[in-house]
Amino acid sequence: MTFPDKQTAAVFHKHGGPENVKFEEVPVGEPGEDQVLVNIKYTGVCHTDLHALQGDWPLDVKLPLIGGHEGAGVVVKVGRGVSRLKIGDRVGVKWMNSSCGNCEYCMKGDETICPHIQLSGYTVDGTFQHYALANATHATLIPESVPLEVAAPVMCAGITVYRALKESGVKPGQWICIPGAGGGLGHLAVQYAKAMAMRVVAIDTGDDKKELVANFHGDVFVDFKTDDVVEVVKEKTGGGAHGTLVLSTSPKSYEQAASFARPGSTMVTVAMPAGAKLGADIFWLTVKQLKVCGSHVGSRLDSVEALDYVARGLVKPYYKVQPFSTLPDVYNLMHEGKIAGRIVLDLSK
Repeated sequence: MTFPDKQTAAVFHKHGGPENVKFEEVPVGEPGEDQVLVNIKYTGVCHTDLHALQGDWPLDVKLPLIGGHEGAGVVVKVGRGVSRLKIGDRVGVKWMNSSCGNCEYCMKGDETICPHIQLSGYTVDGTFQHYALANATHATLIPESVPLEVAAPVMCAGITVYRALKESGVKPGQWICIPGAGGGLGHLAVQYAKAMAMRVVAIDTGDDKKELVANFHGDVFVDFKTDDVVEVVKEKTGGGAHGTLVLSTSPKSYEQAASFARPGSTMVTVAMPAGAKLGADIFWLTVKQLKVCGSHVGSRLDSVEALDYVARGLVKPYYKVQPFSTLPDVYNLMHEGKIAGRIVLDLSK
């Protein structure tokens, strides 16, 4: 299999807005030990990519950086020691590019909190390029029945919400509340929750997102611009949500979540708005015996399971395919909250 020495990548050299993203010619990487080179065909655009561009988080970012971490493509070269993957395999490149495998967290299956974790499109160059390097141990094999453009948004959005729903502890028949339900992560969370036999309260705003949630059989839609969110959630669930999955980038969502939570329930934090604080009333947090759980990414097993739901037709990403060249425009729409579902970039355009 042949491939070029140079390629086009979306690079930023300093933090800021979409105007800082430049399409530049960069070398095609050489896979090292336990690495593969993946010809990226499609890549989703995640809100985390915007956070990385803007420098929102108190984590060191590689600069200059090629962003992106929802890639789906084909292995074109394997590095030393790679036996699990071969040239021609269809794989996904995820937010968790690699973990050390040897620390106390990796050894007990908590690889997502490995202190040596490498993050695609953050600490290492990601999928906004035609050829990306991926760790062979962590690259996810994509079932033949799942098109690459469908698999791309599952590589972060799908895996993330699937793991977070497991962390919520919500049982079949119980209520999960999802602020941000109409977005890239949210519309998948609604579907995974329904496939796991949960009842869903979806919180978002606008007719387009209300329709999207209805298409995926969300039980209740609450419009945060027109409804009294706390009171409506309590009324519809008969006392509050058994679990809450916060996917909204509005800090207010965290304040409301503690207010409509059912006693003994768990709030799972996923969205990380810049500078947001958890403003829960400690009295009610204690008296209601509420639990707060962070969940930022899924494991290798979560990745396989999340894709299996898609392969079985139980979860269907709602997405729009756009040319790679439109990435700056996508960032602008994302910043304005105008994207329902997910944008997937076609790297051939």
